[in-house]
Amino acid sequence: MTTIGIIGAGHIGSQVARKAVELGYDVVISNSRGPETLQDLVAELGPKARAATSAEAAAAGDFAMVTVPLKNYKDVPVEPLAGKIVIDTNNYYWERDGRIPALDNGEATTSGMLQEHLPQSKVAKGFNHIMAKDITTDGTPAGTENRRALATASDHPDAAELVTRLYDEFGFDTVNVGPLSESWRVERDRPAYVARQNATELKDNLAKAPRTI
Repeated sequence: MTTIGIIGAGHIGSQVARKAVELGYDVVISNSRGPETLQDLVAELGPKARAATSAEAAAAGDFAMVTVPLKNYKDVPVEPLAGKIVIDTNNYYWERDGRIPALDNGEATTSGMLQEHLPQSKVAKGFNHIMAKDITTDGTPAGTENRRALATASDHPDAAELVTRLYDEFGFDTVNVGPLSESWRVERDRPAYVARQNATELKDNLAKAPRTI
């Protein structure tokens, strides 16, 4: 069975881990404070999960998820993720991360910044515009009427395909925004951000998104 390396054990990382274990994935999860601080979470997740350092989680995963505060993205280990697909959940909260002019001015995207940091990896946007609690509760089987949809974006088709498959397993339809240069359409404060929407509604919201806020 596939192993997911999760770098970041906050709200999103923990919820993805819960659903992934439920679906049969193995999970290796890390945070910035050390594996010993994740004992309660790992005990809850059960035998298919273990805590590790970020480098160990990156190395162990067949693919990885980065879900750390944007201000810390350069702390993500580079070499262990070389050649791997990396799902990026990052959002820009200037109140937490400090002002980043390239984002404020519409010259960059959060996932594009991570891709630059991980030049040998294949970064795809995912799980950034859904409330963490909804990850384990809002999913429904494929074909369900009005099924919730989530967006992805990547410069690498196989990375977008992996996110699409994972979304479907988690219970969501997918709208592919295109390359990472278009991933701003699903970033914070745009119409698609944390709204519950089906695929048609999501496409409409993506189209309405302003480049700068």
